[in-house]
Amino acid sequence: MNLEIVMQELEALGKERTKKIYESNGAHEPLFGVTTGSMKPIAKKIKKNQALAEQLYATGNYDAMYFAGVIADPKAMTEADFDRWIDEAYFFMLSDYVVAVTLAETDIAQEVADKWIASGEELKMSAGWSCYCWLLGSRKDNEFSESKIVNMLEIVANTIRDCPERTKYAMNNFIYTVGVSYSPLHDKAVETAKTVGPVEVKKDKAKSKFLHASENLQKAIDKGQLGFKRKYVRC
Repeated sequence: MNLEIVMQELEALGKERTKKIYESNGAHEPLFGVTTGSMKPIAKKIKKNQALAEQLYATGNYDAMYFAGVIADPKAMTEADFDRWIDEAYFFMLSDYVVAVTLAETDIAQEVADKWIASGEELKMSAGWSCYCWLLGSRKDNEFSESKIVNMLEIVANTIRDCPERTKYAMNNFIYTVGVSYSPLHDKAVETAKTVGPVEVKKDKAKSKFLHASENLQKAIDKGQLGFKRKYVRC
Protein backbone atom coordinates (compact mmCIF):
# COMPACT_ATOMS: atom_id res chain seq x y z
CA MET A 1 0.00 0.00 0.00
CA ASN A 2 1.27 3.46 -0.82
CA LEU A 3 0.70 6.83 0.82
CA GLU A 4 -2.16 7.84 -1.48
CA ILE A 5 -4.14 4.63 -0.88
CA VAL A 6 -3.65 4.75 2.90
CA MET A 7 -4.77 8.41 3.02
CA GLN A 8 -7.89 7.52 1.01
CA GLU A 9 -8.68 4.61 3.35
CA LEU A 10 -8.20 6.79 6.43
CA GLU A 11 -10.39 9.53 4.98
CA ALA A 12 -13.17 6.99 4.30
CA LEU A 13 -13.05 5.93 7.98
CA GLY A 14 -13.32 9.49 9.29
CA LYS A 15 -16.32 10.51 11.40
CA GLU A 16 -17.40 14.05 12.22
CA ARG A 17 -18.16 13.18 15.84
CA THR A 18 -14.68 11.68 16.38
CA LYS A 19 -13.12 14.66 14.63
CA LYS A 20 -14.85 17.05 17.05
CA ILE A 21 -13.59 15.04 20.04
CA TYR A 22 -10.01 15.18 18.72
CA GLU A 23 -10.32 18.92 18.05
CA SER A 24 -11.59 19.51 21.61
CA ASN A 25 -8.34 17.86 22.83
CA GLY A 26 -6.11 20.06 20.67
CA ALA A 27 -6.03 18.48 17.20
CA HIS A 28 -6.45 20.80 14.24
CA GLU A 29 -6.88 20.54 10.47
CA PRO A 30 -5.94 18.54 8.53
CA LEU A 31 -7.61 15.54 10.18
CA PHE A 32 -10.37 13.04 9.34
CA GLY A 33 -11.54 11.83 12.75
CA VAL A 34 -10.62 8.13 12.61
CA THR A 35 -11.00 5.99 15.74
CA THR A 36 -7.91 3.98 16.66
CA GLY A 37 -9.87 0.73 16.57
CA SER A 38 -10.97 1.24 12.97
CA MET A 39 -7.31 1.63 11.91
CA LYS A 40 -6.48 -1.95 12.94
CA PRO A 41 -7.58 -3.74 9.70
CA ILE A 42 -5.32 -1.46 7.61
CA ALA A 43 -2.46 -1.93 10.08
CA LYS A 44 -2.82 -5.73 9.82
CA LYS A 45 -2.38 -5.53 6.04
CA ILE A 46 0.69 -3.27 6.27
CA LYS A 47 2.34 -4.56 9.49
CA LYS A 48 5.58 -2.55 9.97
CA ASN A 49 6.66 -0.16 7.24
CA GLN A 50 9.01 2.60 8.37
CA ALA A 51 9.26 4.33 4.98
CA LEU A 52 5.48 4.62 4.73
CA ALA A 53 5.27 5.69 8.40
CA GLU A 54 7.66 8.57 7.67
CA GLN A 55 5.56 9.70 4.69
CA LEU A 56 2.36 9.57 6.75
CA TYR A 57 3.87 11.46 9.67
CA ALA A 58 5.14 14.19 7.33
CA THR A 59 1.61 14.94 6.04
CA GLY A 60 0.74 16.86 9.22
CA ASN A 61 -2.67 15.14 9.16
CA TYR A 62 -3.43 14.03 12.73
CA ASP A 63 -4.93 10.65 11.78
CA ALA A 64 -2.05 9.91 9.40
CA MET A 65 0.48 10.89 12.07
CA TYR A 66 -1.22 8.62 14.60
CA PHE A 67 -1.31 5.75 12.10
CA ALA A 68 2.38 6.34 11.38
CA GLY A 69 3.05 5.40 15.00
CA VAL A 70 1.00 2.21 14.61
CA ILE A 71 3.00 0.91 11.61
CA ALA A 72 6.41 2.40 12.50
CA ASP A 73 9.39 0.13 13.05
CA PRO A 74 10.86 1.64 16.24
CA LYS A 75 14.09 -0.37 15.91
CA ALA A 76 14.72 1.30 12.56
CA MET A 77 14.43 4.79 14.04
CA THR A 78 17.39 6.82 15.25
CA GLU A 79 17.54 9.51 17.93
CA ALA A 80 17.44 12.11 15.14
CA ASP A 81 14.23 10.53 13.79
CA PHE A 82 12.59 10.75 17.21
CA ASP A 83 13.75 14.35 17.64
CA ARG A 84 12.16 15.18 14.28
CA TRP A 85 8.91 13.45 15.26
CA ILE A 86 8.69 15.21 18.62
CA ASP A 87 9.37 18.57 16.96
CA GLU A 88 6.38 17.96 14.66
CA ALA A 89 4.10 16.72 17.47
CA TYR A 90 1.92 19.76 18.04
CA PHE A 91 -0.26 18.50 20.93
CA PHE A 92 -0.21 15.86 23.65
CA MET A 93 -2.05 13.08 21.80
CA LEU A 94 0.90 13.03 19.39
CA SER A 95 3.73 13.66 21.85
CA ASP A 96 2.53 11.24 24.55
CA TYR A 97 0.53 8.62 22.64
CA VAL A 98 2.44 8.39 19.34
CA VAL A 99 6.02 9.56 19.79
CA ALA A 100 6.54 8.45 23.43
CA VAL A 101 4.85 5.10 22.77
CA THR A 102 7.00 4.40 19.70
CA LEU A 103 10.16 5.47 21.56
CA ALA A 104 9.30 3.08 24.41
CA GLU A 105 9.90 0.12 22.08
CA THR A 106 13.54 1.04 21.44
CA ASP A 107 16.88 0.48 23.19
CA ILE A 108 17.53 4.24 23.27
CA ALA A 109 14.26 5.06 25.06
CA GLN A 110 15.64 6.13 28.45
CA GLU A 111 18.51 8.12 26.94
CA VAL A 112 16.22 10.10 24.62
CA ALA A 113 13.47 10.52 27.24
CA ASP A 114 16.03 11.88 29.74
CA LYS A 115 17.11 14.49 27.21
CA TRP A 116 13.52 15.55 26.54
CA ILE A 117 12.69 15.77 30.26
CA ALA A 118 15.66 18.13 30.70
CA SER A 119 14.67 20.27 27.69
CA GLY A 120 12.29 22.65 29.50
CA GLU A 121 9.86 22.39 26.55
CA GLU A 122 6.30 21.40 27.52
CA LEU A 123 5.56 18.63 25.01
CA LYS A 124 9.10 17.23 24.99
CA MET A 125 9.01 17.01 28.79
CA SER A 126 5.56 15.47 28.65
CA ALA A 127 6.71 12.89 26.09
CA GLY A 128 9.80 12.07 28.17
CA TRP A 129 7.83 11.44 31.37
CA SER A 130 5.16 9.56 29.41
CA CYS A 131 7.81 7.36 27.80
CA TYR A 132 8.94 6.27 31.27
CA CYS A 133 5.31 5.44 32.09
CA TRP A 134 5.10 3.20 29.01
CA LEU A 135 8.47 1.64 29.87
CA LEU A 136 7.71 0.98 33.54
CA GLY A 137 4.33 -0.44 32.60
CA SER A 138 5.76 -2.97 30.15
CA ARG A 139 9.37 -3.89 31.01
CA LYS A 140 10.81 -5.97 33.84
CA ASP A 141 11.72 -4.09 37.00
CA ASN A 142 15.39 -5.10 36.71
CA GLU A 143 15.75 -3.06 33.51
CA PHE A 144 15.68 0.15 35.55
CA SER A 145 18.08 1.77 37.99
CA GLU A 146 16.24 2.04 41.30
CA SER A 147 18.29 5.07 42.37
CA LYS A 148 17.46 6.81 39.10
CA ILE A 149 13.71 6.28 39.57
CA VAL A 150 14.01 7.54 43.19
CA ASN A 151 15.71 10.67 41.86
CA MET A 152 12.95 11.14 39.26
CA LEU A 153 10.25 10.86 41.94
CA GLU A 154 12.08 13.56 43.91
CA ILE A 155 12.25 15.79 40.83
CA VAL A 156 8.48 15.40 40.39
CA ALA A 157 7.81 16.22 44.06
CA ASN A 158 10.01 19.32 43.92
CA THR A 159 9.06 20.75 40.51
CA ILE A 160 5.61 19.55 39.36
CA ARG A 161 3.80 22.72 40.44
CA ASP A 162 6.17 24.92 38.45
CA CYS A 163 6.00 22.85 35.25
CA PRO A 164 3.90 23.54 32.13
CA GLU A 165 0.33 22.24 32.29
CA ARG A 166 0.66 19.22 29.99
CA THR A 167 3.90 18.17 31.66
CA LYS A 168 2.05 18.09 35.00
CA TYR A 169 -0.26 15.38 33.65
CA ALA A 170 2.68 13.20 32.57
CA MET A 171 4.57 13.72 35.85
CA ASN A 172 1.46 12.91 37.88
CA ASN A 173 1.03 9.76 35.80
CA PHE A 174 4.68 8.89 36.43
CA ILE A 175 4.10 8.81 40.22
CA TYR A 176 1.05 6.59 39.66
CA THR A 177 2.88 4.24 37.26
CA VAL A 178 5.86 3.79 39.59
CA GLY A 179 3.41 2.97 42.39
CA VAL A 180 1.51 0.41 40.33
CA SER A 181 4.09 -1.11 37.97
CA TYR A 182 7.53 -0.75 39.60
CA SER A 183 7.38 -2.94 42.72
CA PRO A 184 10.71 -1.92 44.35
CA LEU A 185 9.48 1.67 44.80
CA HIS A 186 5.77 1.17 45.44
CA ASP A 187 6.03 2.60 48.98
CA LYS A 188 8.18 5.52 47.83
CA ALA A 189 5.63 6.38 45.12
CA VAL A 190 2.74 6.25 47.60
CA GLU A 191 4.71 8.54 49.93
CA THR A 192 5.54 10.93 47.04
CA ALA A 193 1.89 11.04 45.93
CA LYS A 194 0.83 11.99 49.47
CA THR A 195 3.56 14.64 49.71
CA VAL A 196 2.59 16.18 46.37
CA GLY A 197 -1.17 16.12 47.06
CA PRO A 198 -3.66 17.49 44.50
CA VAL A 199 -2.01 19.29 41.56
CA GLU A 200 -3.91 22.07 39.80
CA VAL A 201 -3.83 22.21 36.01
CA LYS A 202 -5.24 25.29 34.33
CA LYS A 203 -7.33 24.96 31.17
CA ASP A 204 -7.81 27.65 28.53
CA LYS A 205 -11.57 28.01 28.60
CA ALA A 206 -12.69 25.60 31.29
CA LYS A 207 -12.29 25.59 35.05
CA SER A 208 -9.03 24.33 36.55
CA LYS A 209 -8.73 20.60 37.09
CA PHE A 210 -6.99 18.83 39.97
CA LEU A 211 -4.83 15.72 39.50
CA HIS A 212 -4.88 13.23 42.37
CA ALA A 213 -2.06 10.66 42.10
CA SER A 214 -2.65 9.53 45.69
CA GLU A 215 -6.36 8.80 45.20
CA ASN A 216 -5.76 7.01 41.89
CA LEU A 217 -3.01 4.89 43.43
CA GLN A 218 -5.30 3.88 46.26
CA LYS A 219 -7.96 2.83 43.73
CA ALA A 220 -5.39 0.65 41.94
CA ILE A 221 -4.33 -0.90 45.25
CA ASP A 222 -7.98 -1.61 46.13
CA LYS A 223 -8.52 -3.27 42.75
CA GLY A 224 -5.44 -5.49 43.19
CA GLN A 225 -3.65 -3.98 40.17
CA LEU A 226 -0.17 -3.75 41.72
CA GLY A 227 2.56 -5.26 39.56
CA PHE A 228 0.61 -4.62 36.35
CA LYS A 229 2.68 -4.95 33.16
CA ARG A 230 1.19 -4.64 29.69
CA LYS A 231 2.24 -7.16 27.05
CA TYR A 232 2.43 -4.66 24.20
CA VAL A 233 3.07 -0.94 24.35
CA ARG A 234 1.54 -0.13 20.98
CA CYS A 235 -1.96 -1.27 20.04
